[in-house]
Amino acid sequence: MSERRSLPVLSLRDTVLFPGIATPITVGRLKTLRAVEAALRMEGEDKRIFAVAQRDAAEEPTTGGLFSIGVIARITQVQRFGSGLQLVLYCERRAAAPRYTEADGVIRAPVIELADLPLRPEEESALEALSREVRERAVEYGRHRGAPEDVLKQFAGSMYGPAELVNHIAFYLDLATPEKQALLEILSTEERMRSLALHLYRQIGIVETQEKIRTTVEEELGERQRELYLREQLRAIQKELGEEDDENTAARLEHKLQRANLPAEILQEARRDLARLRRMGRETSPEAQVLMTWLEWVADLPWNQRTDDHVDLDRARAILDEDHHGLGDVKDRVLEFLAVRKLRVEQARGEGERSRAVSRGPILLFLGPPGTGKTSIAESIARALGRKYVRVSLGGARDEADIRGHRRTYVGAMPGRILQGIKRVGSKNPVIVLDEVDKLGASFQGDPGAALLEVLDPAQNDGFVDHYLGLPFDLSEVLFICTANFRETIPAPLFDRMETALFAGYTEQEKHEIARKYLLPRQRKECGLREDQLRVTGAALGEIISGYTREAGVRQLERTLGALARKTARRIADGESERAVVGAEADVKELLGRAKMRLERRLQHDQPGVATGMYYTQMGGDIMHVEASVMPGKGDFVLTGQLGEVMKESGRAALSYARAHAAELGVPLDRLLRRDVHIHVPAGAVPKDGPSAGVTIAVALVSALSGRPVRSDIAMTGEITLRGTVLPIGGIKEKVLGAHRAGIFEILIPADNEADLDDLPAEVRSSLEFYMVSTLDEAIALCLRLRTIRLEPPEEMPHARAS
Repeated sequence: MSERRSLPVLSLRDTVLFPGIATPITVGRLKTLRAVEAALRMEGEDKRIFAVAQRDAAEEPTTGGLFSIGVIARITQVQRFGSGLQLVLYCERRAAAPRYTEADGVIRAPVIELADLPLRPEEESALEALSREVRERAVEYGRHRGAPEDVLKQFAGSMYGPAELVNHIAFYLDLATPEKQALLEILSTEERMRSLALHLYRQIGIVETQEKIRTTVEEELGERQRELYLREQLRAIQKELGEEDDENTAARLEHKLQRANLPAEILQEARRDLARLRRMGRETSPEAQVLMTWLEWVADLPWNQRTDDHVDLDRARAILDEDHHGLGDVKDRVLEFLAVRKLRVEQARGEGERSRAVSRGPILLFLGPPGTGKTSIAESIARALGRKYVRVSLGGARDEADIRGHRRTYVGAMPGRILQGIKRVGSKNPVIVLDEVDKLGASFQGDPGAALLEVLDPAQNDGFVDHYLGLPFDLSEVLFICTANFRETIPAPLFDRMETALFAGYTEQEKHEIARKYLLPRQRKECGLREDQLRVTGAALGEIISGYTREAGVRQLERTLGALARKTARRIADGESERAVVGAEADVKELLGRAKMRLERRLQHDQPGVATGMYYTQMGGDIMHVEASVMPGKGDFVLTGQLGEVMKESGRAALSYARAHAAELGVPLDRLLRRDVHIHVPAGAVPKDGPSAGVTIAVALVSALSGRPVRSDIAMTGEITLRGTVLPIGGIKEKVLGAHRAGIFEILIPADNEADLDDLPAEVRSSLEFYMVSTLDEAIALCLRLRTIRLEPPEEMPHARAS
């Protein structure tokens, strides 16, 4: 025995710990939690605690309900979960507690360490034989209990001494708490090992008897009796869980099918499969589960449930104006579409025509850059019509089963996304938006774009057959609306079935209004701010639009306003300020950092060889500066700036025109043939292509060859031919808006594009002056100054003479 020391007491329920054991312990009772916290706070004891078993596990720990012998354990790990603790204890030594005391809810005890009794010489040989027998019986017991063979081999080859061996086996053996406690209290290693051997023999006998009984029962029970027994057990379990039996399930499905108002041929097919389900008699079989799921789908689909259209053009116009700012052309096209539908409905009512014929009409394709309101306009159409709304995202879809579903013989089979959406809203005539149809893919699993051909064809979709359903479903009353960003990636047969409504980019003024009316209030609400806590002036909005976003839509603008609102919310939450007024460029910079976008601006002065062109991308329109340089050489022609083939061809056409009209342009032909020409279009890291830069390249080239400066206050666009004809191009609205934003107020465009100017906002068109040209001669005359500036050194430099 060693000296006494006072330790907190950890009372254990149904557990007895032995020296040398490391084990996890869950602590949740108040007194045990206090004991652990006291042990963790004690100085000089290195997180030690006295772990001892309770006499009665059902009672709360008291000083009188604990055994007197336990172990001194060290807490090696602590992890909190919920209201409890997960400990890992390493049991160091056996110890005795002569008495227990309780203070402040913590049970403590002065503990005395108990060592094993020393062995006499004559006991050593007997103890070795006894250790070998106990080890073998422990392996045999583990094998009966199903322990892994590698674990048993590792235990058999372990180097445990007699005391350690007894402690490990006693801890893991399936014994009652009093029996384990009795083993812990034996101080003689030999006596403790003999007692453990008796327990092992008894446990092995119990396990062998259980195995014999189980084998005998299994032999006595025939296959039929076993099935009846298991079925009774299954019924009892289902009754306990509140589930149905086979007959109730079939009856419920039949009732659902009768109430679903199915077409006659569909009902006949469903009843045939319901009869098959009843003949199976076992709903737990895989085939029965497949049939049940299929019948549930058939019963849940809205075969004849629809919503009535409420086509009120004034209400529709009000909804579109309420949900979206601008987009006048698109709103007009939508209202035309709804007006036609209204007249057809009225005509059908007068003639008694079927609703399917009324529903036939064009499939709308909303085509335009991201963030311009294509999907939300479709949702507004559904609201205006009073129809249910379904959105099916097709971006990245590569499997035909996304549209047509999987055949029900496959594991985990389910219908395609279209029928899933129709079932979800419970109506056979919803508005279904097929989002991102330009991003469909194709793989060895099929082409979803080809599957859409039947879906979007009014002449075929009244009998659309989903692979999973295997029955025709009428899609002719569905109003399909598709959205896309790029026309070029939509399959041609699919595009042929749709009528396009173009969504152009927003002007800065439109973005300003959208931010003020929709985006800023929404971000205030999401960040928990009141209107008076965050105010953004018009000047600050303009700075955010031009300096922190570059897009045709408003998604990036909304994200930027969200960042502004979050930073303001943090300042208010931290108590730094009560409200924020963002009113100047400095305020914006303080909250959002430096501007992210560098806008192209018009040149400050006229330069030879530099012309200002216009371009258009999905992010909107802007200007670019085309540079031309000539130098002595052999007549080589170089194009740089990561230009595409079409743009390179425009450059070659411009050079050919200059050579063919050298005399008219005032450039000697022999001098032209002895010069290298270099055309460069910044920025070099951005790929560029298209024919519309032809006029710009030609003007820059002629300017460089003739030395006449190009006007810096004019921007130009147009395709050219070898004979100098200027051909029309696309994107006039976006290009002109980009030039206007860059500070240019004179625009040169092809004469055949004059009608496109009607698409411009009135305030923009009135502030610009337009020049319509049909030939390159007209463009050169308008864009080049008369004075000449030398661009290159003379061919022969004078030689210095020695004095």
